[in-house]
Amino acid sequence: MKTNQINIHFLGAAGTVTGSKYLVNTGERKILIDCGLFQGLKELRLKNWEYPPFEVSEIDMVLLTHGHMDHTGYLPRLVKQGFNGPIYGTNPTLDIAKIILNDSAKIQEQEAERANKEGYSKHNPAEPLYDLKDVEKTIPHFKGIPQAQWITLFDGIRARFQYSGHILGATYIELDIYRKRFVFSGDIGRTNDLLLYPPLKPKKADILFVESTYGGRFHPDEVEALPKIEKLINDTINRGGSLFIPSFSVERAQLMMLIFWKLLKENKIPKVQMIMDSPMGANVLELFHRTRDWHRLEENECDEMCSHFTVVSSYRETMELRTDNKPKIVIAGSGMLTGGRMLNYLETQAQNPNNTLLFVGYQAEGTRGRKLLEGEKELKVYGIWVPFNMQVAEIEGLSAHGDHAELIEWMGDIKNKPERIFIVHGEKESAEALQKGIKETYGWNTEIPQLYTIEEIE
Repeated sequence: MKTNQINIHFLGAAGTVTGSKYLVNTGERKILIDCGLFQGLKELRLKNWEYPPFEVSEIDMVLLTHGHMDHTGYLPRLVKQGFNGPIYGTNPTLDIAKIILNDSAKIQEQEAERANKEGYSKHNPAEPLYDLKDVEKTIPHFKGIPQAQWITLFDGIRARFQYSGHILGATYIELDIYRKRFVFSGDIGRTNDLLLYPPLKPKKADILFVESTYGGRFHPDEVEALPKIEKLINDTINRGGSLFIPSFSVERAQLMMLIFWKLLKENKIPKVQMIMDSPMGANVLELFHRTRDWHRLEENECDEMCSHFTVVSSYRETMELRTDNKPKIVIAGSGMLTGGRMLNYLETQAQNPNNTLLFVGYQAEGTRGRKLLEGEKELKVYGIWVPFNMQVAEIEGLSAHGDHAELIEWMGDIKNKPERIFIVHGEKESAEALQKGIKETYGWNTEIPQLYTIEEIE
């Protein structure tokens, strides 16, 4: 029997910017929107180890907005806990999720192994949250679906995945449940992106869930960032240093490659070795070749850009390059310095004041990236404190997230007044700034739910 009441359980990215998970309970069906890993603050990361406050085996399906870790990284854990349904997403989203989950499992296995060998973990033995075998069991649940087409999920319930920019394959999800439309923004991309097309906009939303990562903040135009990057490279290379860019391996690494290649082509920066050290980033590059309709890059541009980079895949090569002091440009994961190959470089290069560490993306509270931006002079790498003397720079305008104005604009085509609007995926200040902006622009009241709250939708 169909009930009129639908419950929404906020299991992540509520009151925080990470761990996106929203459980939609219709009384008959349970649908999980996104299944992200908590990152950043230790108190949040510890939640990844807790059993979730719902019965995992009762979930009918998972719908993914896009492939980023904070939207897909909990999937192997969910399967391990008894989830046995389909996981739906666009084909590029599922391809990216495969790459990210395998990479994440590999890093966790390596870090647990290193912690056990060197004895710096308080856990004995240190264990990964999940391993490669868990990922292997998760992938068969993936079911690719086309964008922009309504898919019937159950009687009276259908879904549509609409292009949202941000990264390859990213969408917002429209979910019609018994004639009421729920819209989950996922992460909204930029209006003018060098790599991706502008996001589509919803025309109707009865219940709206909107991200607020950059609520209250405004990005300079991407094109304005280019002269700043040019100056940073030239200043760093001229003083004999190297430029290190911790980067998200999906979209951001490829965007930075595109920018450096363009500057080199126009003779605006010196010809030094340019390195893209991320197996995951290399796999995503290959994905760019296969997904022409999702991005702006022509095939010949993709080939030419790649030809100017040393694309590193082996760990052994990383260990050799990290001790080489010749000026160079290095792009490596991870974007917030929570793990990844960049830590290997910083272990040997952080003490050199001629080097520059350039942040080109959002740094969540509690991450190494945020701490260094705020002036921290020591860096903990693999259990050891390393003095940090590098120059630090941050260039805004390259974010894959829409800013305050773009988020407000994204809601501009909604013809009806939504019954309820939930502001999610943002730190307190950002969420409150977006709340104020929505009220001033549209006169709509909004809510900022907190973690683990359950809201009833009549």
